[in-house]
Amino acid sequence: MALESLDRSPPPFFRVGFSPLTKLLFFGALSVLLMFGDKQLQFTKPIRAGLSTIIMPVQWLVLQPGQLASSVADYFENLEQAQKNLQAAQLKSLQQSARSQQVDQLLIENQNLRQLLDLKTTVATPSQVAEVLFDVPDPYNQRIVIDKGQTKEVALGSPVIDAGGVVGQVTRVYPLTAEVTLLTDRDQSIPVMNSRTGARNISSGSLLAGVPLIELKFVPASADVKEGDLLTTSGIDGVYPAGLQVGRISHIERRVDISFARIHARPLAELKGRHVLVLQPTGVQPQSKGKAP
Repeated sequence: MALESLDRSPPPFFRVGFSPLTKLLFFGALSVLLMFGDKQLQFTKPIRAGLSTIIMPVQWLVLQPGQLASSVADYFENLEQAQKNLQAAQLKSLQQSARSQQVDQLLIENQNLRQLLDLKTTVATPSQVAEVLFDVPDPYNQRIVIDKGQTKEVALGSPVIDAGGVVGQVTRVYPLTAEVTLLTDRDQSIPVMNSRTGARNISSGSLLAGVPLIELKFVPASADVKEGDLLTTSGIDGVYPAGLQVGRISHIERRVDISFARIHARPLAELKGRHVLVLQPTGVQPQSKGKAP
């Protein structure tokens, strides 16, 4: 095909038509007319409603990632806040539990101190209240340490009691503390009296089925002893005042081939509180601090 045969003239659309200014004025007027008509007649309202209905799924789909991200952020924020609230509630519960336990412990100590003070008024022997610091960690001896010593004029051999009965005897004295050997220690002996029969015996610490008890020594098998009999201090040793509760008979074993009965008693000392009463030995006379006239 020859190049001269090609038609190089512009298409009719660009060759014939209105000028751009005329088109601008026309479409501008048409827009104003449509807006005025829509305002007054609202003929485009159904069209907008239809379009809104059509594009609603698209809008919902577009909004989902943002809502999902917002929901995830809110979830983790609420989870963190819930964990903080839980930790705060647990801490508050522990604090309240600690306070409750302290209150219970203070009530027990208060009751124990009241009992010791009442006991102190009934015992004529000079005495003083001491606090139990700890148990001596010795598997072969049963001892406790109290917070009174030589500076508080605690004497060696002083009896120690609580609201229940005799606890033991001071066996070591230091400047600020003292060791008390319990009645159930195997090396501790104390003269006792059966309050029902008036019979006097010597008791010492013993074990029965792994339970610390006290045992009456050299009691004839025919002796009048019953379970439940109350044992008190006889007062003949010059250490323990007479009449202090020691224990109650809990086990009696009599055998025909043995001349003596095996008798065990359960100590009445409670050792539940933190305070005990230290008595002055009855054989020690209090020294007068003043001069005789």
